[in-house]
Amino acid sequence: MSICALGYVVITATDVAPWRSFACDVLGLMAGAARADGALALRLDDRPFRLLVQSAATDGFGAIGLECADAAAWRAVLAKATAAGVTVTHGDAALAKSRCVAELACFADPAGNAIELYHGRMTDYAPFVSPAGVSGFLTGNLGMGHAVLPALALGDAVDFYKGVLGFDDTDRISVPVTPDPDGPAITVRFLHCGNPRHHTVALADMPAPSGAVHIMLEALTMADVGRAYYRAKAAGHHISATLGEHANDRVFSFYVRSPAGFDVEFGFGGWQPDWTSYVPTISTIDSLWGHDWDFG
Repeated sequence: MSICALGYVVITATDVAPWRSFACDVLGLMAGAARADGALALRLDDRPFRLLVQSAATDGFGAIGLECADAAAWRAVLAKATAAGVTVTHGDAALAKSRCVAELACFADPAGNAIELYHGRMTDYAPFVSPAGVSGFLTGNLGMGHAVLPALALGDAVDFYKGVLGFDDTDRISVPVTPDPDGPAITVRFLHCGNPRHHTVALADMPAPSGAVHIMLEALTMADVGRAYYRAKAAGHHISATLGEHANDRVFSFYVRSPAGFDVEFGFGGWQPDWTSYVPTISTIDSLWGHDWDFG
């Protein structure tokens, strides 16, 4: 597959200070080096950032940064996007430097979600040290985690991610939004790319005023998750879902509302399928236990 991982996420903020407290004190991310552009770089590993919080007029989700393995793969994806009628804007050297990559290009998926496609990851080799004592995060060639994005015209968006970007199906689920199991439902399509994560992008046929449904970060131990859960509760952050275990990707996690309005899933133990023998599934439940939802 041409795209190998979710490399980073860009976030917009009217005030970056709440993000520093939320990300560092609660989630246990490490603040990166001070930047000339004033953005807050947040680290999960030896990359200069995995989350980049930029000052803006609104709070919300900015873009996903999708990584290609090399320049040839990057050019091939961009050629397919252009052939499909997508408006592609090539980032200049200053933008590439700000994203710590060799080259990148920007475009939107059919649902309007912003994508920054890049190759040439940079690292400064500074060790990750969590200010909250998190043992570490599962990243490397698996990328930073996953992102769930809104796509009201779900079929068009799925076709784009599969036909143009080269993703493939992992799972789908339709979750009723009322107590009536035959009533309205939200459908989510889970898609994987060139790494072992169960999904790197998922698309949901629901609105998301913040620009995203959630992003997921995967810690190295179950204890990391439990401690983060109680830090989030103690700090008074909205818990969107209590501790639980998902059915399809086996992640043990909880969900907490971020300062941008979307949720962060903080998890551990995600299933890594063998794609050479995997057959896509249709799930009928979202969790094996727990994950009591509160979307307020």
